[in-house]
Amino acid sequence: MTSHPSLEPDVFHATLREQFETFLDEHRSALHDSLDGLTEEQARRSLVASKTTLLGLVKHATFVEKVWFDEAITCRSRAEIGIPETPDESFDLDDADTIASVQKSYRQACEASRRATAELTLDDLLRGNRRGPLPLRWVYLHALRELAQHCGHADILREQILSGSADQG
Repeated sequence: MTSHPSLEPDVFHATLREQFETFLDEHRSALHDSLDGLTEEQARRSLVASKTTLLGLVKHATFVEKVWFDEAITCRSRAEIGIPETPDESFDLDDADTIASVQKSYRQACEASRRATAELTLDDLLRGNRRGPLPLRWVYLHALRELAQHCGHADILREQILSGSADQG
């Protein structure tokens, strides 16, 4: 059963920042865990016309973390960070991408995001985003929106993958 820390009573009255971070971490965990129990073939299975696969979706989420919590905070270029220039490219899988390696990279990116924001306030401006300076509050909201969308995508892809496996079995 999926854990929902955001539904715990202590979160109801927590600070806004604690609420943001609880919701972000809940969605980060759900996306990470969407690969659990799948085979490598299942995780790479293409079920839609776009580049989106379940493994590619989690790899893209790693890119998202690095764009919003590395590039935006440190002002380093995407080349310096070692990520693709475009979101579309972040879905590309290579032979070295496995469930374990993509999950590990995603966990590490999420941990780095938490460290990068630990000393910031919600009103601090992040100056490294291509849109210009943005407050951390807006970045948290944007990241939460994106993670929520991707969790929905992951739920549907996982359901299709698992129902397809049952149909074949």
